[in-house]
Amino acid sequence: MKKKVTLKQIARELDVSISTVSKSLRNSPEISEDTRQKVQAFAKLYNYKPNNIALSLKNRKTKTIAIIIPEIVHHFFATVISGIEQVANENGYNVIVCLSNESFDKEVINMEMLANGSIDGFILSLSKETQFKADFHHITEVINQGMPVVMFDRVTNEILCDKVIIDDKTAAYDAVQSLINQGRKKIALVTTVDYVSVGKLRTDGYTKALLDNDIPFDENLIVKIEDIDNSEKQISDLLSGGEIDAVFAVNELFAVISVKIATKLGLNIPTDLSVVAFTDGIISRYSSPTITTVSQNGIKMGQKAAKMLIDRIESESEEEEHYKTEVIETHLIERETTISQKNATL
Repeated sequence: MKKKVTLKQIARELDVSISTVSKSLRNSPEISEDTRQKVQAFAKLYNYKPNNIALSLKNRKTKTIAIIIPEIVHHFFATVISGIEQVANENGYNVIVCLSNESFDKEVINMEMLANGSIDGFILSLSKETQFKADFHHITEVINQGMPVVMFDRVTNEILCDKVIIDDKTAAYDAVQSLINQGRKKIALVTTVDYVSVGKLRTDGYTKALLDNDIPFDENLIVKIEDIDNSEKQISDLLSGGEIDAVFAVNELFAVISVKIATKLGLNIPTDLSVVAFTDGIISRYSSPTITTVSQNGIKMGQKAAKMLIDRIESESEEEEHYKTEVIETHLIERETTISQKNATL
């Protein structure tokens, strides 16, 4: 990806302040004609296109940050927001929360609406449609104009920015390995479509765990759900054969649907069927039976994302950007949908 020139780079190359560059691009009478022409010529040479983001960002701080999330129903995103708000408020920042509703267009609209000087930076988890399109121009534009962005959970390697993630592949591997340690051999996977980054990584971890334990990989044991309204039928078709002895679900919603259908089919949980899910949310803790989960620690992820963003906003450094990716640890929380490791038959 070719990086566009930023206000900071123009200022450094011409040995002037960022404020001077900004004012020159607005034809401010405060700047001499010679300096204005020099700045504008340099900007034209490198195809720099000023907009409201660039012209306002360095001149004033709003002390407000925006969070854009794909959906609000998942407990995980609620905990991330809570972690962000905690750190933001401690540092005197307010928080605006926007919902993309898994829509690329809505995600773009949210960013364009807020990136006019209304906020100081974004914390973002990509929508499904954005990942499917692999179109990140709206994020690139914001970053290239000098506004910091931190991505979390659903991220892309196409964008150079700070990121906060978990090791989805390893966490999935460990979860499936725990099922194998209980003697499970026919382990089904209920996941998202491949273009959703976390679903793809968790599928990779599932596959590796099977192969490392000499368990044949069977494509028929994988259900990829795109439309939640059709998920019950897909999972019912998967479990009706009676051969499956465990389900690994990439989120707790898919897990609770699997438990519901298994119960309808007369399967005893966890004797006949074990279930493990990602995300230790309210559904997992209070469903009947309670669900064994991989804890993602959304609070800590939100706290880390907010700290990274605020550090970027308040940094006065003119040095070349060095972006970081922080990995939040996970662990397995055993509940009633799996046989305790202490009682498992190896």
